[in-house]
Amino acid sequence: MNDNRYSGASEAELGFLKEIVRMLPAGLTVQDAQGELLLVNDAAAAQLGMDGSRPSPDPTPRREACQRALRSGEAVISEEALHDGAARQVLLTTHRPVQLAGRELLISASADITEQKNFEDQLFRSAYFDELTGLPSRRVIEHRADSLLAHGRAGERFALAFLDVDNFKHINDYYGHVVGDALLAELSKRLGRDLRDSDMLSRISGDEFLLLLSPIQSQEEVAEFMQSTLERLTAPFFIDNSEVFASTSVGVSLYPDHGSSFETLRQNADIAMYRVKNNGKGSAAFFDTGMEREALARMKIEQSLRLAILEKRFCCAFQSKVDIRTQAVQGIEALVRLRDDEGVIQAPGSFINLAGELGLIDELTHLVLAEIVKSIDLINETFGAEATISINVAAKQAGNPEFMRTFAQALDETGFPQRFMIEVTEDAFVAKNHFQAEILPMFRKLGVGISIDDFGTGYSSLSALADITADEIKIDRSFITDIHKRPRSQGILRAIESLSEALGMTVIAEGIESYEELAYLQAATKIRYAQGYYFARPIFLEELKLATPTSSEARASVANSRPTQQNRPAYSRANGYRR
Repeated sequence: MNDNRYSGASEAELGFLKEIVRMLPAGLTVQDAQGELLLVNDAAAAQLGMDGSRPSPDPTPRREACQRALRSGEAVISEEALHDGAARQVLLTTHRPVQLAGRELLISASADITEQKNFEDQLFRSAYFDELTGLPSRRVIEHRADSLLAHGRAGERFALAFLDVDNFKHINDYYGHVVGDALLAELSKRLGRDLRDSDMLSRISGDEFLLLLSPIQSQEEVAEFMQSTLERLTAPFFIDNSEVFASTSVGVSLYPDHGSSFETLRQNADIAMYRVKNNGKGSAAFFDTGMEREALARMKIEQSLRLAILEKRFCCAFQSKVDIRTQAVQGIEALVRLRDDEGVIQAPGSFINLAGELGLIDELTHLVLAEIVKSIDLINETFGAEATISINVAAKQAGNPEFMRTFAQALDETGFPQRFMIEVTEDAFVAKNHFQAEILPMFRKLGVGISIDDFGTGYSSLSALADITADEIKIDRSFITDIHKRPRSQGILRAIESLSEALGMTVIAEGIESYEELAYLQAATKIRYAQGYYFARPIFLEELKLATPTSSEARASVANSRPTQQNRPAYSRANGYRR
């Protein structure tokens, strides 16, 4: 009776244990040495497609893992990827051989690690592939180049090309970041066309790409390939109902001709790319040693520029805006200058572009404002307390709300913000950076005027001018030079003058240098104001301090400080600054 009682308890316990095994969330199977399944719980049945819920996976990898475990007598752990259409399930399975009641068995337990693997894959892709374009990251292409350098066959050559999208900042501002991102994705597809399996294209940052071509036979072969690639990019990109045109500047270095390490080859390709940027963009150039000398010179200028800001060696010169009929000073423009180590004044053409690239232009602009505030009494004595004071703001700055807010605050803190005129080039208005809708009202509220500088040299159109809210338009020097001898320029000038008058904008002619130019403006146009060496050269603060303190005498001296034809300095336009 007792035996029956214990036997019944054992059977109940066994059934209880079987039920637990059946319901385990992990897949569990038991098989003999011949591979016959003795036990399969519900989770394993679903994983192996034995319950009809999914197609059965290929049994070969699991069978081989089982055989290895049985042969070695040790546990074997393997990952199994099970696919059901686009869905993927990843199992981590342990196959453990055991001896039980004189029988050799294999217990296999599978844990679902799909979520963990998906996360690992995501981390891997974010570390090694660009999310926007799907291209390999810089570390991948660097690893590939290092592998070629370490294991390449003797005499094998490859090329490294540095590609940068031209004017991408303007494209991003004008069309918006969504279109900009879509452009980069589409552009990467065109760049990747016709690449061999041994080549590699990588997006290394923003609008910059690296292209590895391996192997190559000659420089001519690479030049031909790059030319066909650039031609492919000339066709417009149709994105979000917009027709977008984009070009790319390319610098190329060759191994072993231009370096024996990835970093040297990348730097030299970068140097060659900057040569293309400076020479008009949209083409390709191969590195040469002359470019390296240019890069070293550029680095020297960069270092001196940072040191000059630290040592406050920048200064201001002021050039008058004159009423061409009365010779009265209507306003002045503040022009930034740099004193070199020996105290010699440097024209802005040598540092303004670089300051913009290095992100130092904001600090320069604030330095100019500080000089004006410090010298306002002297400025008033020389030019008059009613003269407007113009400060140049680069288009990049104008599109930066953070900078413009701090600059507006600085103007307000001077106590006389209504005296100021902000000069920006016209591309600041046409970009979709909301300059006119969001930034302009800040300055309007303070009474600060807005001037369109160098009009006619950027993305000009009369229709664009009609949409711009500005107080002043400065017609670029290129339209004024020999205006009395150029009928076509005269026609353009009349059109700009008429539209500006209709829109209530004051017109200023920039860069008057000859009596003939002035005489034409006086006789054939309604233009009242002009600026240029014919009237007055830029005057430095030191010169202002030497002037007599009488306001009328000082202003007369400034208005009549015209250089003679023999000693008049040359005129140079560099981002709105005059030399």
